[in-house]
This record gives sequence, structure tokens and C-alpha cells, in this order.
Amino acid sequence: MPARAPRAPDDGERGSAPVEFILVGVLLTMLTLGVLQFALAVHTRNVVQDAAVDAAFHAALADTTPAETEARARAAVERGLGRDVISYVVIVEGRSYGLETVRVHIAATLPLVGLAGPGRGTLVVADAPVERVG
Repeated sequence: MPARAPRAPDDGERGSAPVEFILVGVLLTMLTLGVLQFALAVHTRNVVQDAAVDAAFHAALADTTPAETEARARAAVERGLGRDVISYVVIVEGRSYGLETVRVHIAATLPLVGLAGPGRGTLVVADAPVERVG
């Protein structure tokens, strides 16, 4: 019986480098896109939160109307994120801890895939004490 040539220890792994490269590349690409999507969602929430706080402090001033406050909130979000992000803006006056307060609710699109997502994906609420003159 003729003697066989000894096999190199890596003969079973021949051709596995391209497959490994593709699998690891796809995994790292998906991970990177996931981190970027999460960053976009956090950025969206932060812009909407900032707009709600700004609108609440504006609504707390003595000579403002709810329509002005809503327009201010919408303008702040449009500057930071563009149009069609806000689902609704609600301004509610009430009492909290014995003080008159104004509360601003803003519902906005939460981007889940790119910029697309559910219309009321994030709800942000901001409060401010009402200013009274006289």
C-alpha cells in the first residue's frame, strides 16, 4: 500500500477566511447601524424634551397664549428634526404642590428604522410654575 503524504494541519480550514470575513463584517455592520439608530432615537428624544421645556417656560409667562406656546414648541422641533415629527402638543394648566403650573405634553415620532417609526413613539412632558403679575 502506498504511503500517503502527510496532511497539513490547516487543510480542513482552507477557504474559511472569506466566509469568516463576510460573517464578521455583516455582524459588525449591523452592530454599528444599531448604535447609530440608538443615537438617533436619543437625539430625537432630547430635541423634543428641550422643546417641551422651552415651551413650558414660555407658557408660564404672564402674557402668552396656548397657541403661541404650541407654535413655539413646533418651531423648536422643526428646527432640530424637521417637519412631520410632532404628533401633537397639549398645554394643560393646573396645580402642583400648591402652585399654579403649566404642563406641556409633546408626542413625537420615535425613529426605529432610519427616520421612520411610530407616530406617538415618544411622549415628553415638561412643567413650569405660572408667573402671575399683580
